[in-house]
Amino acid sequence: MTYVIAEIGVNHNNNINISKKIIDFCVKEKVNAVKFQTFKAENLALKNTPKVNYQLKSKNDKESHFKMLKKLELNEKDHKYLLTYCKKKGIDFISTPYDVESAKFLNSLKIDAIKVASADLTDNFLHEYLSKTNRKIIISTGMSNMSEIKDTLKLYKKKIHNVSLLHCVSNYPCSFSSINLNCLDDLKKFKCKIGFSDHSLGYMASILAISKGAKIIEKHITLDNKLPGPDHKSSLDLKNFKIFLDKIRQANIILGVNKKVAQKEERQMMKVSRKGLYFKTDLEAGKIVQKSDLLALRPFNGMKVSNYKNVINKKLKKNVSKNQSISFKLLKKN
Repeated sequence: MTYVIAEIGVNHNNNINISKKIIDFCVKEKVNAVKFQTFKAENLALKNTPKVNYQLKSKNDKESHFKMLKKLELNEKDHKYLLTYCKKKGIDFISTPYDVESAKFLNSLKIDAIKVASADLTDNFLHEYLSKTNRKIIISTGMSNMSEIKDTLKLYKKKIHNVSLLHCVSNYPCSFSSINLNCLDDLKKFKCKIGFSDHSLGYMASILAISKGAKIIEKHITLDNKLPGPDHKSSLDLKNFKIFLDKIRQANIILGVNKKVAQKEERQMMKVSRKGLYFKTDLEAGKIVQKSDLLALRPFNGMKVSNYKNVINKKLKKNVSKNQSISFKLLKKN
């Protein structure tokens, strides 16, 4: 089944109650994990760092990138509280550190997994530290190419089994034409578990990603799309996240297993519509059965037409009548 991560990210708006409401929803809907972001603005960006386009569309569009980040920091106390809350509720707690100090803090909490943002795929300071931990590591690969991913994975060496790779397009929201889900086939070459961090609107991209082999799906969630902040507009509110989950689960059911078998609900259809093997005419005991003596008819009688070569050239034990079902009990062994 698909492992679903509800990306709360910074949509908590530094309000613990918003986080708890989203967590409670995710627990009720059996989401596998919630994810936050762990950073200190001073360790992440210069004070004159510009906002990217989608951040300029938020209500505080005149606010600097640094001030925006500063307002959205989760302090250590809140991290510990939310981790405990998640453990109590039975849902995985994941977070994205944006610097080594934050990664060390998260590792000390022994959280379920650490997620690396696409922007930090080439941050070797961060990866060199994470590669020495025993945490599960999930790496988003937005803005990257195969060479960069390969170089990063070299740092994990023998711990590569702890690493999962998520395809991602780093825009909020990203256009359908940019999603390029076929590159999941490329990511499979790294022999890691693969997934998709979905920044598109709606549900279709995630559903298609599952059909391409994605085992992890990450999607942004918000309590309300109208809340102030950079990511709310491109996130799914609770109502739409529930629809999203329903579609994910339907996709898993539809995909089934990697084995072609006849389904239980096909059995009645098989009995009626599949042809069985019958005698074409009345035949006397001792007759050597020929292909011309056989007929394929509905309903299925237990003898597949494909078995007819095992019937011909055998002698009848007793008389048979036209349209009588064929069985091996009627035939002498050669």
